[in-house]
Amino acid sequence: MIQVLLLIYLIRILICFTFNSPLLAPLGGGSFKIMKNTRLLLSVLIFTLIINVFAQSNGTKITLMSLRCEMMNNPQGIGVQHPRLSWVVLSSLRGVEQTAYRILVASTAQQLAANTGDLWDSGKVPSGKSQLIAYDGKLLRSHQTYYWKVKSYTNHGESEWSAPATFLTGLLSTAEWKGKWIGLDKSFAWDSANVKMSRLSARYFRKEFQLNNKVTKATVSIIGLGLYELYINGQRIGTQVLAPVPTNYSEGVKYNTFDVTAQLKKGANAIGAILGNGRFFTMRQNYKTYKIRNWGMPRMLLQLDVEYANGRKQSIVTDNTWKVTSDGPIRTNNEYDGEEYDATKEMPGWSTTGFNDRAWQPVEMVKAPDGKPEPQMTPNMQVMQTIKPLAILKSSSGKYILDMGQNMAGWLRIRVKGNAGDQVTLRFAETLDDKGEIYVANFRDARSTDIYTLKGGTQEMWEPRFTYHGFRYVEITGWPGVPTVNDFDGRLVYDEMASTGTFISSDKTLNQIHQNAWWGIASNYKGMPVDCPQRNERQPWLGDRAIGSYGESFLFANQSVYAKWLDDIQQSQTKEGAIPDVAPAYWNYYSDNMTWPATYLLIADMLYRQFGDVQPIAKHYDSMKSWMDYMCKKYMTDFILIKDKYGDWCVPPESPEMIHSKDPLRQTDGQLISTAYYFQLSKLMEKFAILLDKKEDAGYFNGLADNVKTAFNKKFYDVGKGYYGNNSVSSNLFPLYFGMIPEENKAKVLDNMVKKITIENNSHISTGLVGGQWLMRGLTENGRADIALNIATNRDYPSWGYMIEKGATTIWELWNGNTADPAMNSRNHVMLLGDLMIWYYENLAGIKAAEPGFSIIVMNPALPEGLDSVNASYESVYGKIVSDWKKSATDFSWNITIPANTKAIVYIPTTNADQVMESGKPANASESVKLLRMENGKAVFEVSSGEYHFISK
Repeated sequence: MIQVLLLIYLIRILICFTFNSPLLAPLGGGSFKIMKNTRLLLSVLIFTLIINVFAQSNGTKITLMSLRCEMMNNPQGIGVQHPRLSWVVLSSLRGVEQTAYRILVASTAQQLAANTGDLWDSGKVPSGKSQLIAYDGKLLRSHQTYYWKVKSYTNHGESEWSAPATFLTGLLSTAEWKGKWIGLDKSFAWDSANVKMSRLSARYFRKEFQLNNKVTKATVSIIGLGLYELYINGQRIGTQVLAPVPTNYSEGVKYNTFDVTAQLKKGANAIGAILGNGRFFTMRQNYKTYKIRNWGMPRMLLQLDVEYANGRKQSIVTDNTWKVTSDGPIRTNNEYDGEEYDATKEMPGWSTTGFNDRAWQPVEMVKAPDGKPEPQMTPNMQVMQTIKPLAILKSSSGKYILDMGQNMAGWLRIRVKGNAGDQVTLRFAETLDDKGEIYVANFRDARSTDIYTLKGGTQEMWEPRFTYHGFRYVEITGWPGVPTVNDFDGRLVYDEMASTGTFISSDKTLNQIHQNAWWGIASNYKGMPVDCPQRNERQPWLGDRAIGSYGESFLFANQSVYAKWLDDIQQSQTKEGAIPDVAPAYWNYYSDNMTWPATYLLIADMLYRQFGDVQPIAKHYDSMKSWMDYMCKKYMTDFILIKDKYGDWCVPPESPEMIHSKDPLRQTDGQLISTAYYFQLSKLMEKFAILLDKKEDAGYFNGLADNVKTAFNKKFYDVGKGYYGNNSVSSNLFPLYFGMIPEENKAKVLDNMVKKITIENNSHISTGLVGGQWLMRGLTENGRADIALNIATNRDYPSWGYMIEKGATTIWELWNGNTADPAMNSRNHVMLLGDLMIWYYENLAGIKAAEPGFSIIVMNPALPEGLDSVNASYESVYGKIVSDWKKSATDFSWNITIPANTKAIVYIPTTNADQVMESGKPANASESVKLLRMENGKAVFEVSSGEYHFISK
């Protein structure tokens, strides 16, 4: 009503302006004349305002947002012919469902603006689908920008056309690469490349070239191994860091693509690139060569395609006309050891025209990596946050120690002024010792040190290019004068992705654990998930992320990085079918374990469950089946899987001073673990086969699972005592959660598990890495959320809260990492999170996908005694889901938000569904709320999209 009245007044004012009537008459004021030009300007402004008010008063307003191509925003370097398009439908109305869509894809922005899809006009397609719709237009061409938009038709009217989005293709065929691989396969006097603690300076490449006409389009694709920075006419291209993402270079090498039209000009131009070592020239040379992979010296392949206004095309590629030097300012760079930068060796203008490069030498034509060029279909790493330090401390020896206040992964940016040749040394650490000195024993032989040599004069600002550190503290030596916190910025680096989850509860311990988890997870995304960011490891261990990836998906939009990791795993698989424990296989660990390679299947399932993407399952099905067959043929005897490597890794020792438990009752039989996992994975393969319409395979895996379950119960179940194996928590948890227990035995097994936790372990965690991946959900979904809450909120050993009590701001590698062997403990790991983050969102907040991608949501929060409120949100691919509940002794209050184009099944505690109120009225009276049933003391409603406020007594 207010909008209608405002609209009437604005129209009256517009009439007054147009005819120069008294300005305030419509509002009851006196006469006031204004000049003609001013009057016309104000008329235009008022008319625009009227249009906006009219649009807002239109109750059928539907907005489309978050247009994505292959789950990325305006991606550059798409390498498929049928990229998949997605969008989010937004509306403040309830019950909004898309009924149809229309997509336009055009070759120019002008065509799109004219509502012309010259490449693809899908027409009005009757469908509620708004995710992962494959482009089905004309053949895409390499190095072209495509423009697209979408219109949605809903049961509440149609949207306007969305804002335009774009995607840029890379080189769609390996045959289109015209350049040659260039490099410099030797070291120099300042290098020491062929020793264990190797040092290798960065390579600088440059080339000048002429463009003889006006450039209308220019696109560059680059493979810079191990890492690169690219410049054109002195301008850095892109904001990515530590690019490209690491791979198994024997199988595939990723390239990045950029639109560089704006950086080029008619006439003379220059292109330059810096290559760092990355994982290609690995961190340790001529050392444990049976274990550590190495591919040689850095090298590069580049192609710049230019289109002129007259239609002519030209390509600038890597060939023998380029020049190179290693005598630049980056004297060494290494992921473990740091970067040394000598500003006195800077070469001003080295990537611009006219630079004197006579001291440079011709490049070498070098061998191409065995891996074929692949488009990088995942974002690069970025500096995602800049953080101010907390304080500068003085150690007992008088050294300056910078305290960031937060364990993180990245580096420092410094601002310093001094004399030429002054050298500042930055040594990174996670903790301090008893004397206030940095503690680096847990870094092993990783030096984690950056050295900056000043050129002198004015203030200088510097940050490294080709290294990163895991740290909270930094020892500063050689600083000219007295450093202050204003001289430093912490640069948090991880793969570019949105944070998607928020969680606040009435329990401070839960809240701090969530914050610590966020920092640990972010720190360990490095083009792949790694185990830690600080010591001489940083490896993509599969076991750490099996179920962890699922929990992480509530905090981060991690679908691209994990889809890429599945490719890494596939490329590391042997011809026989074996999958390594580390992938890419930078370390040669093929132990034929069940639980670590199981991650391959579990992540494919996660991507389907959380993001609605079945493509990873289809892409990797044959490889997953090959591994399952390999393990069955090689290690299965009478349907028992006899091979296990790691057991239930990192079970909390019975004493905080012990590294490993020596109590056999805390250990779980390895054959029990591997057989239970083979059953669970067989059921998963059956699900995959059904999704892909492989009926014969589905029947095979169903039968196999039945046989394994029968053998498992016969071998491991103690009929007289009612438990499995040695009655460890994990021994009972696996068959309970996986659905392997005959119905008549479930209560006994659960009772034994509960007694083990509550009595013998005093309601503390006693599972290791493997058992912890199912523990919190296993308890909660079997009616014991109270025990799960006790485990999660403990503040003494062993617990996540214990880490907080000891000052942790991330998650440790060991439950007792401060006492057992601090030199062994990484203070920034994620493997001990298990299924905790899933439990936060699915069980405490009650946000769970009932259908893939949250097209249908189940909202059924556990309400354990001792937890009074949870306010959580999750940004699903369909939009934001909110669950904000509070409970008291007398009532339950719940605010929820369901995204447009979805619906939810909502469970509300009550003894009488008629007493449930929604927005001040009986819930049953709402058209958007439908009572389905009563179930276990809860009223179950179906709720359409929109915002709701429920209260029950």
